[in-house]
Amino acid sequence: MSVSSMFDLPSVAGEQVAGKRVLVRVDFNVPLDEKGEITDDTRIVAALPTIEHLVRQDATVVLMSHLGRPKGVRDESLSLRPIADRLGQLLERPVTFVTDCVGDVAMDAVRDAQPGDVLLLENTRFHAEDTANDPEFARQLARLGDVFVNDAFGTVHRANASTAGVAAYIPAVTGFLLERELQQLSHLVDAPNRPFACIVGGLKVSDKIGVLESLVTHADAILIGGAMANTFLKAKGGQTGASFVEDGEGVEFAKSIIELAEEEDCSLLLPIDLVVAAAMEEHQETQVVAADKVPDGLMALDIGPRTRMLYEARIADAHTIFWNGPMGVFEIEDFADGTRAIADAVAENPGMTVIGGGDSVAAANKFGVADRMAHVSTGGGASLALLEGENLPGIEAIREAPQ
Repeated sequence: MSVSSMFDLPSVAGEQVAGKRVLVRVDFNVPLDEKGEITDDTRIVAALPTIEHLVRQDATVVLMSHLGRPKGVRDESLSLRPIADRLGQLLERPVTFVTDCVGDVAMDAVRDAQPGDVLLLENTRFHAEDTANDPEFARQLARLGDVFVNDAFGTVHRANASTAGVAAYIPAVTGFLLERELQQLSHLVDAPNRPFACIVGGLKVSDKIGVLESLVTHADAILIGGAMANTFLKAKGGQTGASFVEDGEGVEFAKSIIELAEEEDCSLLLPIDLVVAAAMEEHQETQVVAADKVPDGLMALDIGPRTRMLYEARIADAHTIFWNGPMGVFEIEDFADGTRAIADAVAENPGMTVIGGGDSVAAANKFGVADRMAHVSTGGGASLALLEGENLPGIEAIREAPQ
């Protein structure tokens, strides 16, 4: 599996865009609160270098993105209008919000725009044709640009009309964010400095079975945390109490990973103690128990202090680290110590440290260590797909696009 082979792609840096309409797929799928206000603008900020470059080159910049999962239905709570407002603040220039991404509204807005203008189209997933990669929908999007720039690393593993289909109709290049993601992640899969340690958390083993199978053949150590650790512990015969366990197929997956790790001489570390409580709520009475002896009626909600020390030591010894997934319910302070300890340990490591998007990024931001990582990926699913060796449709579309 080689990521560096993906670098044979045309870049926006070498594209003559002055006076052209440039259609840019960004990933503005940012978290919103109940009032519709942005709670984390990391992904918007990450797209700024490409947008600012295009503006400086006197291109007309037409941005498109999805937000949430509206499933082909217009949902005003998932409108990109607040994102347009925030983007304008960051760019310190007006951003025109367009109330649809195709049709006369979009065509008229693009036709009226001038070089240097920035437009943001409405949520592409208000149309079911986007996720279906409908050719006619992709063709309609392509009419809005002379050149397509894919700068949405977080969606390159999706074969959508706005991420891959559009590249069949107009020349396509990579944006600066996408280039940087591939360059940084290549350090993990092509020639990592060893020891190479991976920290993997989250809910389900089945969600990460492919990447775990890949990592055990590539990494020197894998540190398991979060709810998925319960499934591994049960696979080894442990008592899991009322903890979430992915019974059946999940336990079988865990057993297969344990066996594969032994075959590949990869150290698979599981918690040796856990913080447990009766409910996943604030102000619960907590206790620390042996990881394989969770009492009935109690659930594991964080790794315990002995596990923290074990994991911190292994992280300190590593020269390359990939972190994807929290160690517990870090959103609740009573169960945040494990994830905080991991975040601090990774931040202290002077080697190549990569956070693989998702909840890990939220945790790093919460604990104030994100700026101390070598790379914070904007795409959790995409980074896992890349490490797994999956085909990335958004990348292949650029390679095959007309030039």
